[in-house]
Amino acid sequence: MVSYVRRSARMNESQQKAWDMLADRLVIRVPARELSTSVHPDAHIDWAAEFGREAPLLVEIGSGRGEALVALAEQHPGANIVAFEVFQPAVASTLSRINRHGVTNVRVVLANGVEGLEHLFTPGSVTELWTFFPDPWHKPRHHKRRLVSPEFAALVASRLADDGVWRLATDWDDYAEAMREVLDPAPGLVNVHDGWAPRWEPRPLTKYEQRGLDAGRAVHDLTYRRVPDVPDLLHRAPRPGASGEVPL
Repeated sequence: MVSYVRRSARMNESQQKAWDMLADRLVIRVPARELSTSVHPDAHIDWAAEFGREAPLLVEIGSGRGEALVALAEQHPGANIVAFEVFQPAVASTLSRINRHGVTNVRVVLANGVEGLEHLFTPGSVTELWTFFPDPWHKPRHHKRRLVSPEFAALVASRLADDGVWRLATDWDDYAEAMREVLDPAPGLVNVHDGWAPRWEPRPLTKYEQRGLDAGRAVHDLTYRRVPDVPDLLHRAPRPGASGEVPL
């Protein structure tokens, strides 16, 4: 099994201020295993209690500095949105953005998103999952570290509600093709568009995406829907790694 550590957690002055002011209210602490970004298998979160209401659960893995997260939260006020990110300065910037926009329906977990999805959400409880621009791990010998894998697809299929949706985007052609190779035949998931999806209109154009466009890279969107009544294949293979984390 691959081990992971959090990237350098040095925050600038404004990030530290945002963390000190907002983390207690907006960051969900979860019990860990040996590594600080891990999620203990016995961890449990009552999401309705955390948000103070019952509402559809939307999850983002790899939320970065929160540009897309906050914009989407503003467009989905009736949803409870949970974001996973392992880079603490990015989380601090996200907290500041949440505060500036007055968003109240987001909570952030500073932890491995794959372990979080597995241990903190019950089967069939997630309405939508977002994985926008996960680390492409360019070198062929590193492709095994990519987030999108058959094992992760099985996990996602197990956690999505019937007819729940998984939205993905990448600006690297080879990763986009690799996603299709994994997900088009994945049990429990169906490609909504039988090919590339049109750009999801609510997803904002972030600075990260704009840099890719400026460099001449095309953005590929994909949308998969959970097919009802498909057996849970989660335990077929070892747990995968998570986007935004650095292997030892």
